[in-house]
Amino acid sequence: VQLQASGGGLVQAGASLRLSCATYRRTSSNNGVGWFRQAPDREREFVAAINWNGSSTMYADSVKGQFTISRDKTKNTVLLQMNSLKPEDTAVYYCAIARSSTLATAPSEYRYWGQGTLVTVSS
Repeated sequence: VQLQASGGGLVQAGASLRLSCATYRRTSSNNGVGWFRQAPDREREFVAAINWNGSSTMYADSVKGQFTISRDKTKNTVLLQMNSLKPEDTAVYYCAIARSSTLATAPSEYRYWGQGTLVTVSS
């Protein structure tokens, strides 16, 4: 399974970005997909997850109401819409495919990882 995350960049506080995670194997189509982020000198943290058909989502408390995860199964793509960005959202964002169809927040519950895309929010 290959994952390709894209859409990161440098923006000012208050701006929006949309991250995209493209998957390249159909065997991943029934598994959950999650977004994580890792800031310098910090551990990787859960951001959001979505189940296989997009009917169920989960968010970290820190991004609820600010980020929205969605899934386009026809394109094997998972999107992360990020609004009202803050400097503390600065991190490398990773998408990952879960080991099962169950939504999960722990990185250990994810089997395949993309290379990450950098989001930098200036104040």
